Amino acid sequence: MSKEINTKLLVIGGGPGGYVAAIRAGQLGISTVLAEGAQPGGTCLNIGCIPSKALIHAAHAFEQARHQAKGSPLGIRVADPSIDIAQTVRWKDGIVQRLTGGVGALLRKAGVQVLKGWAQIEDGKTVTVKPHEGEPVRVHCEHLLLATGSEPVELPSMPFGGAIWSSTEALSPAALPKRLVVVGAGYIGLELGMAYRKLGAEVTVVEAIDRVLPTYDAELTQPVLDALKKSGITLHLGCKVQGWDAKHGVHVRNDVKAEDFTLPADRVLVALGRRPRTGGFGLESLQLDMAGRHVAIDAHCRTSMRDVWAIGDVTGEPMLAHRAMAQGECVAEQVAGQNRRFEPMAIPAVCFTDPEVVVAGRTPAEARAAGIDCIEAQFPFAANGRAMTLEAGSGFVRVVARKDNHLILGWQAVGQGVAELVAAFSQSIEMGARLEDVGHTIHAHPTLGEAVQEAALRALGQALHV
Repeated sequence: MSKEINTKLLVIGGGPGGYVAAIRAGQLGISTVLAEGAQPGGTCLNIGCIPSKALIHAAHAFEQARHQAKGSPLGIRVADPSIDIAQTVRWKDGIVQRLTGGVGALLRKAGVQVLKGWAQIEDGKTVTVKPHEGEPVRVHCEHLLLATGSEPVELPSMPFGGAIWSSTEALSPAALPKRLVVVGAGYIGLELGMAYRKLGAEVTVVEAIDRVLPTYDAELTQPVLDALKKSGITLHLGCKVQGWDAKHGVHVRNDVKAEDFTLPADRVLVALGRRPRTGGFGLESLQLDMAGRHVAIDAHCRTSMRDVWAIGDVTGEPMLAHRAMAQGECVAEQVAGQNRRFEPMAIPAVCFTDPEVVVAGRTPAEARAAGIDCIEAQFPFAANGRAMTLEAGSGFVRVVARKDNHLILGWQAVGQGVAELVAAFSQSIEMGARLEDVGHTIHAHPTLGEAVQEAALRALGQALHV
């Protein structure tokens, strides 16, 4: 016979959105239960954002050592560097364990009851959680929050397993493959493909669209394309993967040239994006309104059923951890009786390729498509002293603003370390800053952030260093 408990808020899913919602609810004095079948932190903390950045950093450090071994203009000399990938994975796992342990401690501090098991929805007020050990727990709740995240998309002809990797397997290799074929030139495929190339693998990328990072504009992605070619990564753009066999490798079709060819590979990373996780936990019993594959929500993160909420990847694009976190906080405060809406002016996105790509707010094309008369300007890192000292002179910062009143609508940047500029980008948009506000704010010298000020000044016709 199952145990029964009552709570005001039940959260299904302990990823960034779910655990933040639970912590905030606990802080507000709401009795909260969090059901999570795996480890707290979800995909992002365990098999996504954090471990991938650790691997990317290790790969960059190894590449730098190899570069210096060949003779560096900095005068550094290193003799025959090597990498112990097993130790790299252990180091990466240690970071993950510290962070997931921290999440668990924060949940306990907030008074959240965590049920380690898989949830099965009976109705909008009742969920059974089946733990890994022990008897099931039947939870009765006033509010139900769906934060079940997403899962990688498989190719029907190449299901995950063995030599066919998802991003999960790519983050914990037992050994480095000699030849890696990456299917998909989106941010996941390119981030990991570039990392493996730096680690010494022969990397080939196959993409059905005729360019890399197809969701970003071509001007932003050109420096990434240049870096891919310079690194020795082979690109097959406008090509489709047909299948795989262990003897010959990956079968590819180029429809434009009407030709088929095969790419030898020890491992194949399928990085075709992610889809909302909506199956396997009884979601269909709620008969919620859906928007395609994802759960439809309003500006309050409410679903079509009263007191049933949804946040994060299960609600569709943009599938970003920081979006889920903000939504989780928003829901918790509404359950506590506060008046909140989720209507951000900008949700920043970062692609951790080398160089990095960041966007916040509207691009020039998006502004014009909305009928806005806008101005844009960019400042190149080739004219930034700090970038030159970091051997990072490629790329630029771009600003988009209304022509009539100079209200900033968006920022984009590509270059080394530009991910750390994105907070300033989003903040200026949310605060309704104008070009004059940024251009006339004193920025420290020498920093990459000076490029932000200079882009604003250039849009005003007041450029100083270009």
